[in-house]
Amino acid sequence: MAENSESLGTVPEHERILQEIESTDTACVGPTLRSVYDDQPNAHKKFMEKLDACIRNHDKEIEKMCNFHHQGFVDAITELLKVRTDAEKLKVQVTDTNRRFQDAGKEVIVHTEDIIRCRIQQRNITTVVEKLQLCLPVLEMYSKLKEQMSAKRYYSALKTMEQLENVYFPWVSQYRFCQLMIENLPKLREDIKEISMSDLKDFLESIRKHSDKIGETAMKQAQHQKTFSVSLQKQNKMKFGKNMYINRDRIPEERNETVLKHSLEEEDENEEEGDEETFENYYRKQRKKQARLVLQPQSNMGYGFPVNRLFDLLFEIRDQYNETLLKKWAGVFRDIFEEDNYSPIPVVNEEEYKIVISKFPFQDPDLEKQSFPKKFPMSQSVPHIYIQVKEFIYASLKFSESLHRSSTEIDDMLRKSTNLLLTRTLSSCLLNLIRKPHIGLTELVQIIINTTHLEQACKYLEDFITNITNISQETVHTTRLYGLSTFKDARHAAEGEIYTKLNQKIDEFVQLADYDWTMSEPDGRASGYLMDLINFLRSIFQVFTHLPGKVAQTACMSACQHLSTSLMQMLLDSELKQISMGAVQQFNLDVIQCELFASSEPVPGFQGDTLQLAFIDLRQLLDLFMVWDWSTYLADYGQPASKYLRVNPNTALTLLEKMKDTSKKNNIFAQFRKNDRDKQKLIETVVKQLRSLVNGMSQHM
Repeated sequence: MAENSESLGTVPEHERILQEIESTDTACVGPTLRSVYDDQPNAHKKFMEKLDACIRNHDKEIEKMCNFHHQGFVDAITELLKVRTDAEKLKVQVTDTNRRFQDAGKEVIVHTEDIIRCRIQQRNITTVVEKLQLCLPVLEMYSKLKEQMSAKRYYSALKTMEQLENVYFPWVSQYRFCQLMIENLPKLREDIKEISMSDLKDFLESIRKHSDKIGETAMKQAQHQKTFSVSLQKQNKMKFGKNMYINRDRIPEERNETVLKHSLEEEDENEEEGDEETFENYYRKQRKKQARLVLQPQSNMGYGFPVNRLFDLLFEIRDQYNETLLKKWAGVFRDIFEEDNYSPIPVVNEEEYKIVISKFPFQDPDLEKQSFPKKFPMSQSVPHIYIQVKEFIYASLKFSESLHRSSTEIDDMLRKSTNLLLTRTLSSCLLNLIRKPHIGLTELVQIIINTTHLEQACKYLEDFITNITNISQETVHTTRLYGLSTFKDARHAAEGEIYTKLNQKIDEFVQLADYDWTMSEPDGRASGYLMDLINFLRSIFQVFTHLPGKVAQTACMSACQHLSTSLMQMLLDSELKQISMGAVQQFNLDVIQCELFASSEPVPGFQGDTLQLAFIDLRQLLDLFMVWDWSTYLADYGQPASKYLRVNPNTALTLLEKMKDTSKKNNIFAQFRKNDRDKQKLIETVVKQLRSLVNGMSQHM
């Protein structure tokens, strides 16, 4: 009786336990099962019998459900077999119809192609006629210009040029013959200018020849007017006295103005044949020179005129001359940079080595000890630039030799001119060169090396000026060369371009990434695009070994940080909606390769794991998802010693939501598998906790 009562009490308890196992969360299964063992003896055996009976009932229900749907499946297969026969017949009919259509359309295609060719020819002929009609006025005007030049009608030729440039050339500027005409116009203008200048010089020479007669006539007229004024003054002493004095002074002036007006009219006729402003300035300068020559005293007189204004004029001309030299040397520097191959200068024997040393003051004991063949660190542009700077100093000195200035003043002038050449002309050419799109990373590295050696050569340029002027550099008022700042600025600009171009190259590789974000398993090896990128970085950093250590280290750190940021942005891209665990594992393999690259010391000089720290944010984020250590992350968040200190909750939430969506879509039958259900519930729980953490942070902010 005791056993029966015990069994009667146990059976409902066992049914309750089974219902609780089937319906509750797996986290509570342990205590439930433990209650089976904690009850009366033999309760475990009876519970197992009850569990077997429950399993058999579920199996019967599943078998009934399968038997219920079996007949519908058989009927569907039968219908498909019937349709297959009709589908094969339809396929044969479609194939036969297609063949007949193809045969019928061949002749039509042939005639259609002939019609198309004819229409294309007609359209081309019409286009050619239209373009020729558009070009004919331009050719006629250009022919007219040639006739005017042959007939020496230069003023008309200039007007025709203006019409061609402003009206006709814009119509046909896309044609090659028009470009040739446009290129030829400056030469024609220069020819007109030279011819007009020659005529103007002839005119000025004729004035110089007849200046004595002109002056004699002017003096006679002035004397005649003076005598006439005195007689009038006597007749009208009280009434017209004051006016006579005015007229007496004014009449010769008016006469002089008449003579000047006549000269200016002749001047205007010549100015119409060329550049008005240029000719006017030239005419005025020449007339002033002629006036000074006329007023210059003979060598045998005990008196003279002050020449201060003449020297002031020469100093102004000297400044203009220096500006002209600067413009000329800007073109010289540009040509040198264009012709440079931006590679170290190779020498195969002692003779070639001495030739380079004779052009540029280079000293390196280590290079001298090396055997031939060997290379200088700088490229060909460095000795050429150095030679041209010395040529500029010579050209600037030539003008100063006849100014009767002291050696100190000449030394100061040469140094100031050289400073302008370095800080304005050469600096501008270097900056323009650095910003050109065809200058790559290798060329930028060579430019930095070149500027370093040019900077070191500035002291030799100072010695060169000192040897010319015999003025010691220790003199208090001696101007120093500012080449150091010029080349430092150029070097900083080149370094900035290196960082920019290196990041652009990394972006080009990253754009080739083609991840399958829904993959179930990783490939087992790093992505191809990333390995190509790492190989590129290794090769380019080998070139950087010639750079100053700080520049190479900064470039390497900048590249690693940019790569890390790009990978993180790729992972958190808003357009990326789903990420599987397999994709995260594949991404982790790529980040491991980045870390191995950073630890391989691609550029020497980094202390410890400084370079690996560029990827620390990615590493902690991926470690969190790889080991699924959410309890540690949530418990230690905000602590200085947290294992995942660099993982932002917002970042983790974004990535986890993408994985949650993937888990839902890829596991349609996950509800029938206990592990999948558990994982999905865990993800949802962590998402809720992360959202609460993010919301709390936003409220504090």
